[in-house]
This record gives sequence, structure tokens and C-alpha cells, in this order.
Amino acid sequence: MNYHILQILDADELHEIVSDLAQQTFVDGTRTATGIAKAVKNNLQVGPSGPDAEAPNTEVIDGIVIDAIWRNDTFQALALPRRILAPLFARYEVGMSYGSHVDAAIMGPGDEPLRCDLAMTIFLSDPDTYEGGGLVLETPFGEQQIKLAAGEAVVYPATTLHRVDPVTRGTRFVAVTWIQSLVRDERLRTILFDLSMAAEKTEALREAELTAALNKSCHNLLRYAADV
Repeated sequence: MNYHILQILDADELHEIVSDLAQQTFVDGTRTATGIAKAVKNNLQVGPSGPDAEAPNTEVIDGIVIDAIWRNDTFQALALPRRILAPLFARYEVGMSYGSHVDAAIMGPGDEPLRCDLAMTIFLSDPDTYEGGGLVLETPFGEQQIKLAAGEAVVYPATTLHRVDPVTRGTRFVAVTWIQSLVRDERLRTILFDLSMAAEKTEALREAELTAALNKSCHNLLRYAADV
């Protein structure tokens, strides 16, 4: 899998998230960057504004994003998620960008580390409200520039080199999160997804015998491949 585009947030969810972000404090995004990413990261993210400031209260919008991701059936089949990290809300003003980098392999709190198998960027800004700011994935088939409608998301392997091109007009808001899959091997996840989608199509065609055979293969392969 190089990447997959999903509809994650509905209009009401999007409105609540954007309204909440308007009340939040954004700080230098390099605070959470590690390694070479720190040198190429130039954005803002929700966070405390000073050493004595309280942590941002994003519990409500965190929950909206995570619930929306979990209920998406295509995402479930694609990612086979075990854990999803709380989202990071980022803002890019004119001139801001994020140079080519790969995400950290392990994230999350020290007592509950999460292996980053997949990354997800959820677009929160209408693409007509800003220029530039495309997410560029460096895939085996060349660079793929992604700029989606508000509420849509792109999911891609966390092993992918990627960047965010400079914003030249307006403001770009996104929510970013990472997923640990039940299946570590990307190749096996792809086969399981293909089987699941094929079973869904045969079920719609009322091909009961073929659907049962595909479901059997899908579940038995998952039984073999799952890291639980």
C-alpha cells in the first residue's frame, strides 16, 4: 500500500473541531520533533505556551477524531488497528513547511509506547482557503502530492519519506495521528485488505459461497499474521 484516501469527519464534527482550535494556543512545532526532523520542521501545533502553562484541553476534539477513525469500516480493513495515538493538531501559516523526513518508529508515553506502522493526516481546512501546503509522499512510483477536502484523510505507511510544501496563501490546519496495526508486515496487511474488499463485493452480489470462502481465507491469514 502506498496510500489510501478516506472520508473521516462529517460536517458537524469538522465544525466543532475547527471552532475549538480557534480557542487553542499554538506553539512551535519543533517541540515534538526528533532527529533530523527538528531541523526541517516549521509549523505550529496545539500546546502549552510556557513552562507554567496548563496542558491544552483537547480531550473533546481528540475523542471526536479518534471515534471517527475507529468507526470507519474501510480504515478497519486497511489498517487492522491495535492502537491509535491521540491526534496532533497542526497549523501552517504563509511560509511554513515541513521538509522531507520519516516519522519516528516509536511514539507515545514511555509506559505505553506505540509502534508506528501507519500515519494518517486529516485535512481540516477547505483547500480553496490556502495555496501550497500539499503533503508530498515519496513513493516507489514517484512523488504523490496530496491535498484533500476538509474532513478527508490520507493513510500511508509510516516508513514513507514525506514532506509538506510551503504554504503561500492562507492557513492550513490538519490533525495527524499514527496507528499500530495488529499485523506488523505491510505486505500481509495489503493481502488481508484485498481479501476483505473482495468479500465485500461478492457479498453485495449475493455470492454466498464465494463470500464464505474469501472470509475464511481472510480470517485464517489474520490468525497467522496477527501480533497479539
